Amino acid sequence: MAFSHLITDKEVMFRKALLTLVLVSVTAFTCDTFPQNLKADGYKGIWFSFDEKFEYGYKFSGGLGTYSPQHRPLAIYSPEAGKTFFVYGGTTSDKERHLQIMVSYFDHRTRTVPKPVIVYDKQGVSEPHDNASMAIDEDGYIWIFVSGRLRTRPGLIFRSHRPYSIESFEQVTTMEMTFPQSWCLNSNLMMVFIRVRLAPELYLAISPDGREWGNVKRLASMGGNFHATGIHGNRLFVVFNFHPEGNLDGRTNLYLIQTDDMGETWKTVDDKVIKTPLTDVQNEALIRDFRKENKRVYLIDLSFDREGNPVILAIISNSFRPGPEGDPREWMVINWKNNRWNFNKVCESTHNYDGGVFYLRDDGWCVIGPTEPGPSKYGTGGEIGLWVSMDEGLTWTKERDVTRNSPVNNSYVRRPVAAHRDFYAFWADGDADKMSRSRLYFTNEKCSKVWVLPYDMKRENQRPVRVR
Repeated sequence: MAFSHLITDKEVMFRKALLTLVLVSVTAFTCDTFPQNLKADGYKGIWFSFDEKFEYGYKFSGGLGTYSPQHRPLAIYSPEAGKTFFVYGGTTSDKERHLQIMVSYFDHRTRTVPKPVIVYDKQGVSEPHDNASMAIDEDGYIWIFVSGRLRTRPGLIFRSHRPYSIESFEQVTTMEMTFPQSWCLNSNLMMVFIRVRLAPELYLAISPDGREWGNVKRLASMGGNFHATGIHGNRLFVVFNFHPEGNLDGRTNLYLIQTDDMGETWKTVDDKVIKTPLTDVQNEALIRDFRKENKRVYLIDLSFDREGNPVILAIISNSFRPGPEGDPREWMVINWKNNRWNFNKVCESTHNYDGGVFYLRDDGWCVIGPTEPGPSKYGTGGEIGLWVSMDEGLTWTKERDVTRNSPVNNSYVRRPVAAHRDFYAFWADGDADKMSRSRLYFTNEKCSKVWVLPYDMKRENQRPVRVR
């Protein structure tokens, strides 16, 4: 099926139950529908498996509380508050697949975390496609963008009642959006997201207050697109692939566009004006025609070098199926320098949905991700490694194993915006082969220490436990 990645059999049943409510009014999904702003008794990540299973396991599965790269950012360090705020997909217990949109923070002064707050309870939803992204505006208010699902259920936008506070949130609006990527720029909130017409299409929406989102622009429609976005200075960069004939399993190619005037004008990486929406697969935004090479492209991260040039992290694969058929699965750093794109291999891993992050640090470029096989060799995630390059990405060396002898796979390492050295990357774990408990972890800048967030909490605030 063309959109099997986005539509499951279980969701068909859920749609039928929800259809009446949707037809009556989208306002049925207000904060009053289910109890919100309650505190959970610990950090319990959602476990999920995409129903399609192959000889070597699920297309993707495991602890997916920090899924996916198409939800970003998931964490932001605020120097004003002295905290790293983060969102994740939680659940009610290790025996249930009951998605709850959770928000919390790590207090860098006390080195504690509070009980996480349930921003929205996705009752009836079990999958982390509905995870959220976040933003913090210039006044310190925290915004949570909860992904919707096609036209079955709307996306939701929440705002904290007080600056730098997670105690309570209000729902400010609903809109059709999936995979939100949210940013604050020039006193406006910006969101790049997916809407599905005949295929997933890429959109930009801008709002001065987070409540009215009338300024919506279609950016790309080429059979389907997934994206990674980032802000550098006053520029918004959008990197995306495309899905031939709407087939998500065929995702390929790589494109980049940028804007420095809030989406009024779009340019290529070398500042050539380009007309949107992009509908032709062959256009000036194309970075590389991976389709001609019969390669799949899984976007992971987007960052910038010291000159503000984009640096893309992606996994390039030979097949959408898990297992040796897709080998080699190459982690590739793709950067713009000297007026051309450079492609350099970091390492190889065993799954298309191994997710990691890229950093440019004082001691070189680095990649952090589940690049090593875990207990489930061909499952999503694995053991996390730190890879370093001292020559701007030309060559890479594994500096250390961040995790080792893990009982289950670690997956979807995420990078906080303006990351603090003590909360530098975070992720979830989970058994890639069968339902399991999923915990949340974070590491420091050197990746020399790892902490786990408390799964069960008896006190309002607790210190994470160092496990490595």
